[in-house]
Amino acid sequence: MLVRATQYFLPTWKEDPAEAELPSHKLLLRAGMIRKLAAGIYTYLPLARRVLHKLEAIIREEMDAIGGMEITMPVVHPAELWAETGRLQDFGPILGRFRDRAGREMVLGPTHEEVITDIARREIRSWRQLPLMFYQIQTKFRDEPRPRGGLVRAREFTMKDGYSFHESKEDLDRFYEKVYRAYLNIFRRCGLAVAVVEADPGLMGGSESHEFMLPSPYGEDSFIQCENKDYAANLEGAVSAKDADPPEPLLPLEEVATPGCYTIEAVAHYLGVPTRKTAKAVFYRTPKELVFVVIRGDLEVNEAKLARAVGTAELWPATEEEIAACGAVPGYASPVGIRRDGVKVVVDDSLLGARNLVAGANREGFHLRNVNFPRDFRADVVADVALAREGDRCPRCGGRLSLQRAIELGHIFKLGTKYSEAMGATFLDREGKPRPLIMGCYGIGVGRLLAAVIEAHHDGDGIVWPENLAPFQVVVSVLDPKRPELLRLGEELAQGLAAAGLEVLLDDRDQSAGEKFHDAKLWGIPVLAVVGPRAAAQGRVELERRRDGEKRVVEAHPTAVLQGVRELLGHAG
Repeated sequence: MLVRATQYFLPTWKEDPAEAELPSHKLLLRAGMIRKLAAGIYTYLPLARRVLHKLEAIIREEMDAIGGMEITMPVVHPAELWAETGRLQDFGPILGRFRDRAGREMVLGPTHEEVITDIARREIRSWRQLPLMFYQIQTKFRDEPRPRGGLVRAREFTMKDGYSFHESKEDLDRFYEKVYRAYLNIFRRCGLAVAVVEADPGLMGGSESHEFMLPSPYGEDSFIQCENKDYAANLEGAVSAKDADPPEPLLPLEEVATPGCYTIEAVAHYLGVPTRKTAKAVFYRTPKELVFVVIRGDLEVNEAKLARAVGTAELWPATEEEIAACGAVPGYASPVGIRRDGVKVVVDDSLLGARNLVAGANREGFHLRNVNFPRDFRADVVADVALAREGDRCPRCGGRLSLQRAIELGHIFKLGTKYSEAMGATFLDREGKPRPLIMGCYGIGVGRLLAAVIEAHHDGDGIVWPENLAPFQVVVSVLDPKRPELLRLGEELAQGLAAAGLEVLLDDRDQSAGEKFHDAKLWGIPVLAVVGPRAAAQGRVELERRRDGEKRVVEAHPTAVLQGVRELLGHAG
């Protein structure tokens, strides 16, 4: 295939845009691949579409290879479908909503579990139809509060989402492993070295999930990894071993004066105890209630874990007025003796092995010594709601944990029967009895994948595409297209490369050599063939590989140029 630059849309920028922070965001804008319409909403321009087609082709090949069947589901969903699973409220403000002309409430699909389950309950009747796996590459919308990073966190985005249906948990387990391996193949073929981590199912639900993460200093996600490589998990769901103190007898409660001590650190210093011997009080609000978290003083609350523990999607810090309303005193709050109406007390499991802690007294300037759970107060929920940290011990082997920033590229879930039970999607099993379908869910952000490839493959001059993903494999740059003999030579060489099956961009623009070289590097096309007046006069053409700058001078003949380009592409992998 041959495309002329003078007949193609290539709006490059020379300077980094002020709005962009991530390298991929800067380069996608500068290379003329995307343009912003609104916050988190982008138009994909021709160069980006060519890359997306290749990414999508890889995804389709791998999904088809494990028995996936491609479908396309609607972007607009009736709200009552989401009400059946409870997610109409659970998703909160990120769920885009509107009413149609008949007044019916509709949502813009952020994901498609409800839609595919509706199809399943209408069409799947017997175990003989199972297993089944459907997938789509479709537009999604989530009204993210802080869209940033270009395609890494957009509000409107393209996703490959897949859904499988099974008659047994064992069959789901077997298929889950197939998808797991297919995802590794997809990312390998995209030139990405991913880390696979245990993950929190979040609003998707289910019993088990894994994320495929690209380590990156610009990532918005983080994961914890053991130094012995036997544990890795997304920070939102990561756990660590909590050291227990030696056993000691429970001592009686004692109120002590702690003037001006509003923080854990100040109280611990004033009383001469380590922070781990204190109980920290942290307050949050949900749409339904006040949440009072009690956690060991040296630990921090993981809000994602807490949201799961109390069963909410919306969680925010409580105000001092809301704290005081339950009888607690900000800075001196205690779970001992608070009013419990409209308050849910969540105790982190670090308090199960702790003894004789210092906690607030719900009285300005005073704390309590020797507070013990559950002797002195009770909990509505006891759970691990602590944030795992750098340097903590691994829950499996005791090794040290490290924290790494990353970009989430894919997420797979064992949904089980969460959606099928809620929506009445059943089948007749081998004994003729109705049972809920067992489901799996598998997602890849395609636009984010495009950005991630750039994050992993760029340098100071621009993008460095892997050869199999590049929008074109070769750019033939005619340095002085006003000279007919040079333009004819460039066209002849470009046509010869295209006839051999290569994707060729003929840069026949009337621009300076410096501008052409700048753009060729910015676009990241694997091989540059330069048709310049000096070399052409000697019957030569200069070739340069984008990845490492290797150069060759070959005869200005289609066969010689084709051979040189193939060798450079072969070396590039």
